[in-house]
Amino acid sequence: MQVTIRPLRATDKAEWSELWRAYLAFYETELPDQIYDITFARLVDPADKAQFALVAEQDGKLIGLVHAILHPHNWRIEDVCYLQDLYVASEGRGTGTGRALIEAVYAAADANGAPAVYWLTQDFNTQARQLYDRIGHVTPFIKYQR
Repeated sequence: MQVTIRPLRATDKAEWSELWRAYLAFYETELPDQIYDITFARLVDPADKAQFALVAEQDGKLIGLVHAILHPHNWRIEDVCYLQDLYVASEGRGTGTGRALIEAVYAAADANGAPAVYWLTQDFNTQARQLYDRIGHVTPFIKYQR
């Protein structure tokens, strides 16, 4: 099974949308279509250097996605990278696709001078956390939001 990790393209909108909807459904979240349209436009805009998306493609079909945001950090001189969304469809799970997507974010962050990459997940996401525990480390921070 050959999987290619590549940047999201303008022609990927329908498949990307299907994957992102599945990801959001896992977190019991629905968003209006306008959010999909705006987010996709930002992710494929070559002038937007703060956000990017990569996809995993197998046999001409997208089976995974990752979204990331580069941003300043008050404790560092260089930017950091927030890996916001990561999703692999069921047919790609357990194949190394999730790891490949994360490692591609690591490489993109490094190429953009952002050596720190971080992400959040829910504590019940046990399958994904098995991977995260191997390629990252858990921090003691607890997230709050308004």
